[in-house]
Amino acid sequence: MRIKDIFYFIEDIFVNYLFIPFDFLRELSASNWWLSNLVPWIFIFVGLIAFSYWMIQLKKFDENKEEDTSITAHDYL
Repeated sequence: MRIKDIFYFIEDIFVNYLFIPFDFLRELSASNWWLSNLVPWIFIFVGLIAFSYWMIQLKKFDENKEEDTSITAHDYL
């Protein structure tokens, strides 16, 4: 087996199998913009939820005074 065959095999996997959902979304964008952009909106929604959770957790730690904010808390200060 040559190195060239390995790269052709990787190309075959991606083009013929792994990119099928993206091909479907590309064809769908001509008929329905909202459905074709559903995946990015889901990612944005999940990111906003994660960001909100992270901010709530930071607020809890700040209110409990659990963080050492002295000048010797970190070596680089």
